[in-house]
Amino acid sequence: MDRVTDLDAFSALLTDEGRTLLDALRDHDPAQELALATRLRRDHPAELVSAALGQARLRQRAVAKFGAEDAHRMFFTPDGVEQATRTSVATYRAERFAALGVRRLADLCCGIGGDAIALARAGVSVLAVDRSPLTCAVARANAEALGLADRIEVRCADVTEIDTTAYDAVFVDPARRGGRGRIFDPEAYSPPLSWAVGAARTARYAALKIAPGVPHEAVPEDAEAEWISDGGDVKEAVLWFGTGPAGAARTVPAGDARTSPAAVRATLLPGPHTLTGAGLPDPAPGPVGRYLYEPDGAVIRAHLVADVAARVGGRLIDETIAYVTADELHPTPYATAYEITDVLPFNLKKLKALLRDRKVGTATIKKRGSAVEPDDLRRKLKLQGPESVTVFLTRAAGAPTMLLGHPAR
Repeated sequence: MDRVTDLDAFSALLTDEGRTLLDALRDHDPAQELALATRLRRDHPAELVSAALGQARLRQRAVAKFGAEDAHRMFFTPDGVEQATRTSVATYRAERFAALGVRRLADLCCGIGGDAIALARAGVSVLAVDRSPLTCAVARANAEALGLADRIEVRCADVTEIDTTAYDAVFVDPARRGGRGRIFDPEAYSPPLSWAVGAARTARYAALKIAPGVPHEAVPEDAEAEWISDGGDVKEAVLWFGTGPAGAARTVPAGDARTSPAAVRATLLPGPHTLTGAGLPDPAPGPVGRYLYEPDGAVIRAHLVADVAARVGGRLIDETIAYVTADELHPTPYATAYEITDVLPFNLKKLKALLRDRKVGTATIKKRGSAVEPDDLRRKLKLQGPESVTVFLTRAAGAPTMLLGHPAR
């Protein structure tokens, strides 16, 4: 089993015998685990072998987030691997804190220490707090394993009882998962978002990590909201405090009844590339031009599609669809551009015949505003041939539409 549930079992991994066993399991094949476990139990206690095998599997899973060099030196819990911040994102945030002049920070709900590690590497001294004794033991072991124990103090406590007045900044990463999976109500976070906001307002600077699907109306007026993507995948949203004029007026696009936070950013990694909202109204929709721009997910979550449209001199293809079109190519890091060759009403038979005539064997199928499932469509098309195409299933001017094209060069 993967789960490390016992603090004593975890402590055994920190002994010389446990560390030697973990080193030997670095490149083990999970498919051969039964035979491997049988062999190892001849020389090591069964409980230690089970804990080491579970930890080795967690390290392999963690490579995607932490990289092989760190992951194979660190320690994890199953929840810690799942919920920890990806290193690229944690590094970006730590560098932003450092650029603000933060030298001492309280990391509340620190988990296994992913953010604390990035902060310490950025030169920030960190108080890392969590209420789980096992999680704190893991975080402490990680600080030591990476040579950062002198910059990270781990404290096992209820974060609501921590006095943060001596720190330049506060970072809060509330638990957003429960026994039934993801938690979507910010007040059901642990601790609730309202408590985290209150704690943030007592510090000179603060950042609160929240789910990227948080509604804009839930963002406090004195916060800056930042949506972050990495490699095109939206990873998180962050509420920043102290980074702009206190109580700055909300910027609401003309004709838009939605409330918006005082400042909105979309940050794309690697880069970073940061787009700050200018409060632009959505452009009027118009006919599909030669180029189609697919905004990054962080841009869409931040409601900054209008800002991308302004950068490329574009318009929406439909007032409800987050695709931008333009007649000229204007490269931008905030959207992927495609050259469109065909604009057709949606019709499966016509699409199938067209792709057959063009000898298309590979189709990248994207959808926005369409009920058609790409996998189902791909099976029905029965593609064959050496050519490739990108198919967009969407709406244009209110009508179901198929757009065919390829990535712009």
